[in-house]
Amino acid sequence: MIANLLRGLGALFLAGLVASCTTADEPATSAEGEMSRPNILLIISDDVGLDMSTGMYPGMIEQLVSQYGPEGFNHPEWQKIDGHPASTPNLDAFAQQGMRFTANWANPFCSPTRASLLTGLNASQTNVATYADALDQGHDSFVRWLSDAGYATAVFGKWHMAGLPGQGDAPDYPGMKPAEAGFDWFQGNMHAALPTFWEWEEHQQDGSMPANQWRTEQPVPRSLPGIAETRNASVVKVAETIDWIRERERVEPDRPWFGWLAFNLSHATANQQPSAMMIPELDLLNEETQAEVRACGGEFGSRNTGDCSGETQFRAMTNALDTLMGHLLGTLDEVDPNTIVIFVGDNGTPMYGRPQLDHIDNMYITRTARGKGTAYEGGALVPLVVRGPGIAPGSVSDEFTHVVDLFPTILEMAGLDVPEQVSSGADGGQTDLFGVSLMPILYGDSSAVRDPDRGFVITESTNLMTGGTKVVGIRNAHYKLVCTDDAGNCEFYDIAADRLEQYPLEQPASCDTSAQLTTSDPAWHFCFLQDAVANRSLL
Repeated sequence: MIANLLRGLGALFLAGLVASCTTADEPATSAEGEMSRPNILLIISDDVGLDMSTGMYPGMIEQLVSQYGPEGFNHPEWQKIDGHPASTPNLDAFAQQGMRFTANWANPFCSPTRASLLTGLNASQTNVATYADALDQGHDSFVRWLSDAGYATAVFGKWHMAGLPGQGDAPDYPGMKPAEAGFDWFQGNMHAALPTFWEWEEHQQDGSMPANQWRTEQPVPRSLPGIAETRNASVVKVAETIDWIRERERVEPDRPWFGWLAFNLSHATANQQPSAMMIPELDLLNEETQAEVRACGGEFGSRNTGDCSGETQFRAMTNALDTLMGHLLGTLDEVDPNTIVIFVGDNGTPMYGRPQLDHIDNMYITRTARGKGTAYEGGALVPLVVRGPGIAPGSVSDEFTHVVDLFPTILEMAGLDVPEQVSSGADGGQTDLFGVSLMPILYGDSSAVRDPDRGFVITESTNLMTGGTKVVGIRNAHYKLVCTDDAGNCEFYDIAADRLEQYPLEQPASCDTSAQLTTSDPAWHFCFLQDAVANRSLL
């Protein structure tokens, strides 16, 4: 009975959320008929889940309220859904200029997500399951293909795929560094978290040094129009990205480029006192956010957060990210409006269970132990928006997707062939590429890229903050499992109908007879997904 109710409400939700898309124009092509090579900019936010950025998805909160409120499930806590996200006017406008994906997953932690994006493989394939793991240099990187095809390449900001600083005689950052991944230029930080946003060292790599080496510099204070000079890392890194884009357009205007900007916002800092968070400078915040900070006594441009809650601090940092996005997008509109821009989150919003470090304040009903680091939607569901020539403005896709799909998508954007297999790492072997190109969706050729029943995506990590708990989420178009430490220890959800994971479904007593089931039976989906967890995930 409840499964039927869930299915009906899910269909209503998706129908209301997904706007109809007209067929988009085809990507620009050369005279020879080959796809032209556009400039591509990939932007990754840090710790900003979909709950914090629902302004990018008009109607989503209203649909969830209808679904879980008195006219739907009548959940006793449905009013928590319509909460308080960050103010993100620039991102909201950007989302309306391209295609937004409503069901996009990352992995539950930073490093596993970045490694999956770079390699096209799941965490169990890259062996980057925690935020401390290093990506082996034997893995393939889509950036190498771009470089071989003539692209200029650079990455700015947080790398977090080379591992951590070494202890004792162990080397610092032993894993794959940006130059080893194929980048021409790197300015940013190898590690996970900055000491503070104003006290940090900048790592750099360029063609003058071996790919496994880097230099450490003191960052130069930077300013942007309307933003005073500061050492704030996010201002510095956006200014450096803008400088590189302008230089590419000036020096080699006919050569395509690929840029990767990885924000540190809105991640907590390594220095926890007086706060792991911070209050950005006044000129990074809009009036709405300034008023919220003033009301709780936060000091602008400092780590003195006053009586501001963790949620307020997180909203302020995310609003600063949005302000900087406005400057970056404005530059692109000026120098090359035909650049393809991809914006994606790296994992869900944190709920660390520590004072001032619980940040989910919108969208989700159950929040405790369901944010970053978990395989629930709060840990995995992140924004993904793609804007560029030929992509219909205001278009929406509800296909289930994953950051792993950006590997083949970016290669196809550059007019390159997508390999069926890539390196499996240190063993020197080959493994099947897990990611699937989203180009058919982006350019109106198809509404789906995976089989709705037998296709699936996986979010997975090992959570060092809970003693090494292994978490795996897996879903197809309609159903999802959330598994902990063992493939036999899973929760089962109709995720198409119950997006907030409030009503677990009954599990079959056994999967021994699953071959006799059909895809119309929820038990078939449970058994299929559980088998994939047992054979294709960390578990």
